Amino acid sequence: MTQNLTAWNTPPLEKRDWIAGLEKGLAVIEAFDDQHPRLTASQAGTRCGLTRTAARRYLLTLAHLGYVGTDGKLFWLTPRILRLGHAYLESARLPRLVQPFLQRIAGGTQEVAYLGVLDGGETVYIARSGAHRHMNTGYMLGSRVQAQVTAAGMAILASMGEAAADEWLAPRTLGTFTPFTLSSKEALRGELARVRRQGWALSEQQMELNFRGIAVPLLDRNNLVHGAISITMPINQETSEDAVKRVLPVLQEAARSLRNLI
Repeated sequence: MTQNLTAWNTPPLEKRDWIAGLEKGLAVIEAFDDQHPRLTASQAGTRCGLTRTAARRYLLTLAHLGYVGTDGKLFWLTPRILRLGHAYLESARLPRLVQPFLQRIAGGTQEVAYLGVLDGGETVYIARSGAHRHMNTGYMLGSRVQAQVTAAGMAILASMGEAAADEWLAPRTLGTFTPFTLSSKEALRGELARVRRQGWALSEQQMELNFRGIAVPLLDRNNLVHGAISITMPINQETSEDAVKRVLPVLQEAARSLRNLI
């Protein structure tokens, strides 16, 4: 199988086409997260590699545009920032194409179904559907998780091919989230090889105890990988074998149907 470079890498850019101000403005936006919901200009600058004065100018501009709120000292993102993500979801073809299939997967398994793509070192969930009893669990739309601890991320990485997966893995530092997390690169390479051979991924208790994920890659007719469709569920009393037998055929059928549509 071959890789779709746009799924995890970026194309080269001529120096004359580079707009540094745009890069810095986006870096300021990305400085906010769940651990840093409110920042001073100094804190934002430290997180972005900017001076306090430069960071404050970007923050004040964003505040003027309505993307940032401020009390004069602290700054925070406003709901208007959701316009950026919503613009992607409204305009991107893949989530709209896959959504009906996620509905069928959820209906056929009574589990939450996801579409995940690779962005740098993370799996990003860009579509979701699930039974009402599960809608308060699992990943939210737009959630970002280290790729190697998700079934979707493992399915994508394995489908990129061994050389591309090694290139992706080389600069990464693997985090440990549970006693079961594969935090050794050697062990991860072995698991990716297994996923590559069988064509699907099973991830158990890698990110959170008592949860498993099962995923299949989304390949087009040229074997380029565009993402993965997956199910995440509590382990409870169901064995791995029974869970795979129950949901994998549904995922595989959806992937086959999507192959000529992507």
